[in-house]
Amino acid sequence: MDELRFDGRVAVISGSGRGLGRSYALLLASRGAKVVINDPGVTRNGTDPDHGPALAVVEEIRAAGGEAVANFDSVAHAAGGKALIDQAMDAFGRIDILIHNAGFNRPGPMTSLSLEDFEATLSVHLMGAFHTARPAFPLMCEQGYGRIVLTSSIAGAYSERGLAGYAVSKAGLMGLSNVLALEGAASGVQCNAILPSAETRLSEGRDTSMFPDMRAELVAPMVAWLCHESCTVSGEMLVALAGRIARAFVTETRGVFQPEWTVEQVAERWDEACDTNNLVTFPVMPQGFMDHLGFSFDMARGKV
Repeated sequence: MDELRFDGRVAVISGSGRGLGRSYALLLASRGAKVVINDPGVTRNGTDPDHGPALAVVEEIRAAGGEAVANFDSVAHAAGGKALIDQAMDAFGRIDILIHNAGFNRPGPMTSLSLEDFEATLSVHLMGAFHTARPAFPLMCEQGYGRIVLTSSIAGAYSERGLAGYAVSKAGLMGLSNVLALEGAASGVQCNAILPSAETRLSEGRDTSMFPDMRAELVAPMVAWLCHESCTVSGEMLVALAGRIARAFVTETRGVFQPEWTVEQVAERWDEACDTNNLVTFPVMPQGFMDHLGFSFDMARGKV
């Protein structure tokens, strides 16, 4: 296969001063993309901004012969998201790729988690995706082309103790990604959610001594593929972890039907309803929502 390149494409990557975002930026730039490096340079809990990380990535790209500019706005606010997209348009005249990777974590158990920490986590992960996609999406639709990648997490799919804000944000990003995929399909705009894991600042404090190689660079090729013009994947959740890539999706048991239920009947047929030997799946694209309804309606009508 010929090298997949991004010549003439403009990529905006939030949270790309370090970690996963940096690896995406360096790879795309090395393949010809012009990149906007967004990172206010805050600590892993969202404090003490520093322009250094974003500037360092820009210099690294330029030293290798690429094109990049730095942006220090916080995507946790609508004004910051708009300013980021505006800068991409001012600097390069278009936006082809949006990767929302920005995030920090303020963990805590539900017995003591503060509203401030919960909302702050949502503001950068979930609202940050909206604040960047909202101004970028119409531009992509108008030009008839776009690739959006939103960073979800296995914490959104499976959750973990002490991560309420993080898990809620990442689960919400799955839904937002699906909406963008559905609404962008007619205009050549694709969107996917990634569930990556790598050793970054957010993994600090976790014992990773027995883990295999989990460099951020192992995730970047899959993200780059999702951003390429030849990729037709949209409305999917893709896993990238320690060299493994996979597709994640929602599935259901076939379930059981009867025209009326009592509480006791639900209890009696519970195991039958949850039997995993007969599963059904409704892909998001092109109309998973309606396919789900149709299957349930057909069961009620005795057709399946």
